[in-house]
Amino acid sequence: MIGSRLGPYEITSKLGEGGMGEVFRARDSRLQRDVALKILPAEVGADPERLERFRREAQAVAALNHPNIVTLHSFEEAAGVFFLTMELVEGSSLDALIPSGGIPLEAWLEIGAALADAVAAAHAKGIVHRDLKPANIMMGEIGERRQVKVLDFGLARMAETGQEATAPNAPTLLTREGVVMGTLPYMSPEQVRGAPLDERTDLFSL
Repeated sequence: MIGSRLGPYEITSKLGEGGMGEVFRARDSRLQRDVALKILPAEVGADPERLERFRREAQAVAALNHPNIVTLHSFEEAAGVFFLTMELVEGSSLDALIPSGGIPLEAWLEIGAALADAVAAAHAKGIVHRDLKPANIMMGEIGERRQVKVLDFGLARMAETGQEATAPNAPTLLTREGVVMGTLPYMSPEQVRGAPLDERTDLFSL
C-alpha cells in the first residue's frame, strides 16, 4: 500500500492495524495536509448490511466534537476500497509510554480527567466506545501542553438502552448480536458475557 493512492490520498506509511482494519498515514492532495486512513476489511465492503451500519455509525462518530477525541473527517470509497479519513495525531500511544513503575499520580490525574471528559462527551451523544485501553489513547504535545486523544471507535456502537437503540435502524458498527468484541483485560463483565451494554462498560474500562 505504501506509495499507492486511494482517490486524492497518497499513502506514505503504515501507522498500525487492528481487528477493524489497517491504519495508514496519507497526504490529502486537495487540502495539502496529512491525515490518517483506516482501511476497512474487505469482508465489510462485501456485506451491504454491515457497510450500511458502519456508514451510519461513522456519521454519529463524526458528529463528536471534542478536543480529546480524534476527529473523523469522512467515510469514503475508492477503487472498491472503503476507508475512513481521520485527524492525524502526532505522538505515541499511552501503552508505549507507561513506565514500569506506573504513571505518577499527578500525571495520571491530568490524563484521566481528559479521558473522562472525552468519554462523557461520547456518552452524551449516545455512543459507547467499548474498547477503551492504553493502545487506543494517543499522547502528543502542543507546545508545553500535553495532548490526550481517544481514538479507534471501531468497536463503538450506539448505547443499547437509549432511544436510538430501540429504533428500527439503530446502528451497530461492525458488531453482530451474540459476538463478543473488545480487549479482554479492559472489558466489563457484561461485555465478556455478551450481555447488553450501556455507558457503564466504558466507565469500567476507564
